[in-house]
Amino acid sequence: MRVDFHTHIIPESIPDFLKKFQGDRWPVLQRTCSCGANIMVAGKVFREVTDQVWSPEKRIQDMEREKVDMQVLSPIPVTFSYWAPAEEAEIMARIQNDFIAETVNQYPTKFIGLGTVPLQNATLAIREMDRCIHELGLKGIEIGTNVNGKNLDDPSLVEFFEMCEKWEVPLFVHPWETLGGERMPRHNLMYTVGMPSETALAAASLILGGVMEKFPRLKICFSHGGGSFPFILPRLDKGWQVWPHLRLIDKPPSYYAKKFYFDSIVNDPVNIKYLVENFGHDRVIMGSDYPFLLREVPPGQVIDDAMALTSEQKLAMLGENALKFLNMEKAVIK
Repeated sequence: MRVDFHTHIIPESIPDFLKKFQGDRWPVLQRTCSCGANIMVAGKVFREVTDQVWSPEKRIQDMEREKVDMQVLSPIPVTFSYWAPAEEAEIMARIQNDFIAETVNQYPTKFIGLGTVPLQNATLAIREMDRCIHELGLKGIEIGTNVNGKNLDDPSLVEFFEMCEKWEVPLFVHPWETLGGERMPRHNLMYTVGMPSETALAAASLILGGVMEKFPRLKICFSHGGGSFPFILPRLDKGWQVWPHLRLIDKPPSYYAKKFYFDSIVNDPVNIKYLVENFGHDRVIMGSDYPFLLREVPPGQVIDDAMALTSEQKLAMLGENALKFLNMEKAVIK
């Protein structure tokens, strides 16, 4: 069974929040034709998309062609809207979460849903997470790598992570508002360099800031194979060794990193082998980044091409690990 853990979706009829609220950073879906649209931010094209990004029927056609049994649906990070007043961002989150839940309910054997929350306010984030998990039946929450420049070990997020652990809510961490953006206006470096670096900073912050030590049962998966984090982990260990006066954790970073999960969007079987050797095959989850240009086609190809893996390891990474991460290992999929 193949489960594509990393896919994005947006409601076709998402309201124009520019007209409803103040601020020019609200994403607006501007149709260009019957099968395409632009996501507009501040009057500029943020991303060109096709109907794959809102149509479950189109997605199912692609899944059948690419031999994917199920997709895990998550919002597009630009819609997180952490910059906005929390009450307004909560409305944006609820609209998306309702749409994802409705899509899953319409096609329960094809889709699994992740929600989003207004992470700029822990109280409202917990409230919407409660609704996502306990009312809508979503299986986890997607969060960004920072909240308005605050890393994920910021004290304002402690209560949120505490409830994630208590309710056993899996978290999918996706880069957004990447560091160094002012230096990456050309070549789409924000996607190829900024996002991997931003993800590494998020993972390092969760470890060095003591979040993973404080909440050892947190389940966290990082997108894009964890970005550059897996490859700089030995350097983080070295820093922990030589600067004992900065330590907030009892063990080296690599100890806590073993608790993380990573999707398989690493573009090279050699990188998959590296993840498996350092974290275990049970910590790698197939994902493609459907339906965007940088996605893997067909999903799971990099795992299929990893010669060093056994058939059992590949089967786990292609589907079983995603279901286990989402606490669905006992689910019967017809």
